Amino acid sequence: MIQLSNVFKFYKTQQHIKVVLDHVSTVFESGWSYGLLGVNGAGKSTTMRLLAGTELPNSGKVRRSVRVSWPLGFAGGFHPQMTGRDNLHFVARIYGQNVRKVSDFVEDFSELGDYLDAPVKTYSSGMMARLAFGLSMAIEFDCYLIDEVTAVGDARFQRRCQEAFTHRRKNADLIVVSHSIETIKSYCDRGGVLVDGRLIMFASVDQAIEMYNRMNR
Repeated sequence: MIQLSNVFKFYKTQQHIKVVLDHVSTVFESGWSYGLLGVNGAGKSTTMRLLAGTELPNSGKVRRSVRVSWPLGFAGGFHPQMTGRDNLHFVARIYGQNVRKVSDFVEDFSELGDYLDAPVKTYSSGMMARLAFGLSMAIEFDCYLIDEVTAVGDARFQRRCQEAFTHRRKNADLIVVSHSIETIKSYCDRGGVLVDGRLIMFASVDQAIEMYNRMNR
């Protein structure tokens, strides 16, 4: 379960204050997968970072009683001066995982070859995505956060990503952000719509999609 208690999140710009979540309280219950919908700029990616703990609210609390992934494919936590392998070792230790097992899995999965021992700052965006996706699959979570990223690379590598992801989701919940309604329908049971700082939750993903479609007419 992930619980948001009176969460307030905003950003200051030179022009104004952008409120993403305006004192929102809600619960993502275990045993269900959720789709998050909203127009561009509504704050979906920010909300995902709050759920992951990679970003903090300005006030309020986010409580997690399950092991939650970072947003799938998110590479913002890698240290650019460290090698890919050193980054893997660091993250594995944080999550109490077997360092060798994680490193071997990602080395085989990502197919980065010698680049795994090169500084991450030398990686292309595609290489970074391979490293991040491989690491996401190397560690088992109770809930996976997916922000528009389910596969990277060429068609063959995308198939490997899809197979690994399908295997993981058999025993895990998902919280998915996607502009593809079909993706939301395929992966999610319940839904939420972000609008004007509110997060409106629905017991059915179809109800969330219906509201989202009304907003976009």
